[in-house]
Amino acid sequence: MPFAAAALVTTSIHAEAPSFEKVVLDAKIGNVCYAVIAADVNDDGEPDAVAISENEAVWYQNPNWTRHSMIKDAVPKDHVCIAAHDIDGDGLVDFALGAGWPKNGGTLHWLRRGDTLNEPWQVFDISSEPWTHRMRWADVLGRGSKQLVVSPLNASSGSGIRLMAFPIPSDPESGPWKPIVIDGSLNRAHNHWHLPPTEDEGAEQTLTASEEGITWIRKNEANGFQVTRIASGAAGNSPAEQGSGEVKTGRLSPSTSLIATIEPMHGNQVVVYIGNDVTDEKQQRIVLDDTFSQGHAIWCADLDGDGADEIIAAYRNPGTGPVKGPGIFIYQADDDRGQHWSRTTLDPMMACEDLWCEDFNGDGKIDILAGGRATHDVNLYLNQSGTASTTPKD
Repeated sequence: MPFAAAALVTTSIHAEAPSFEKVVLDAKIGNVCYAVIAADVNDDGEPDAVAISENEAVWYQNPNWTRHSMIKDAVPKDHVCIAAHDIDGDGLVDFALGAGWPKNGGTLHWLRRGDTLNEPWQVFDISSEPWTHRMRWADVLGRGSKQLVVSPLNASSGSGIRLMAFPIPSDPESGPWKPIVIDGSLNRAHNHWHLPPTEDEGAEQTLTASEEGITWIRKNEANGFQVTRIASGAAGNSPAEQGSGEVKTGRLSPSTSLIATIEPMHGNQVVVYIGNDVTDEKQQRIVLDDTFSQGHAIWCADLDGDGADEIIAAYRNPGTGPVKGPGIFIYQADDDRGQHWSRTTLDPMMACEDLWCEDFNGDGKIDILAGGRATHDVNLYLNQSGTASTTPKD
């Protein structure tokens, strides 16, 4: 079993901790902001901020952050996940949308703009899967084009959830969109993340965060999928106390990888797994923080431009630490092997549901987009650190 170490932190000892300017994009998007992403909606070369509430999909136009509604009350409530991609091949971004959360059908749709960006977007159906919770675009089948990868939270039949890839059909408007089941063995699968293909394989790979912990799934030569457990996550007596709930990857150096998680699902721990590569089956597990309540968002990004990723993590209920929160926090490694970490507070009051890191203003520094649950808000934190990031964008 991987060695478990404690590195609980309360304050930063860095001479120059990353600093940010908070820009409120939306003080109240709805009852809940379920998800945020970045996408160049108006095709001007600059990333815009995109967010979904329980019944609306919204984009905020860079750089003045003017609010635009794409759809409202057009699909079953609640909207729960969104992912950007050029679905119809016209060179402009479209969006896949998961709706009907949690038990209203688990419907899947895609959105295409109208004749102008001021008109409501067109909605087309993809499919449905009960408990649909997260979606991302990735070429997990190795076909040279991306598929919509969907992870439900709970199983609706069988012993586990159906982790599915939907290739785009030749006619995405009328379909049919036919899913390919990647794996059916996981339970309480709260999120997933994709890794680039290796030199030997043409398909992108998948990491999942579930009751079982962190699982690595990749296509094999037999046209099936190989499933490997990377880490078991939190230990507990019940499913709610076990495994992992969020997962992102990063690097401290070319030879040191990071897997950042919230454990267990909706849990109290910010955890990092350190190895030579994110797919190592034996990695050191370090608990960075255990004061969260309803931890629900995590990201890895080089915020200070030193070539090493920081971890941004957030929770949505008041916690037990010196900063009760809910809030968003940044964790920095104090050494190149990640054995000691420091924490700074980004926002001590936001009940964060989701995060996205991107250089929004083109200054070479990674900014942070966040959506709130109980606080109902959408905020952009513009990086004011003195050094541009050396980490290339995906």
